[in-house]
Amino acid sequence: MSDQGFYATGKRKNAIARVRLKPGTGRILVNGKAIDEYFGRQTSRMIVMQPFELTQTLGRFDTVARVHGGGMSGQAGALKHGISKALLEVDAAHRSVLKSAGFLTRDARIKERKKYGRRGARASFQFSKR
Repeated sequence: MSDQGFYATGKRKNAIARVRLKPGTGRILVNGKAIDEYFGRQTSRMIVMQPFELTQTLGRFDTVARVHGGGMSGQAGALKHGISKALLEVDAAHRSVLKSAGFLTRDARIKERKKYGRRGARASFQFSKR
């Protein structure tokens, strides 16, 4: 452990989260705000807490995160990915638990690009026979 704590980067969709864990009381700061203030939806807060609950490290680390890009759902997923990777640096024994839950895999699904001659990625304009 460095004097700065444990550092990792998490990604999901277009969101990127830079996460730093330090031994502490379990406080989570996202872009300078408390987690309850930053994520309005309970679901997002639950997603962020999953790695701590799974490894029984809830309340043992203070988390400071910088998140940018994407929307709220993507940012919560990126934060979960980053926290999971940082917990690996804390203790490599967490690897099997986190890996079996799928928290270490980067969710590579991103928005498909719009194609020319079409309304969206796959949707066509309405067809009129006459």
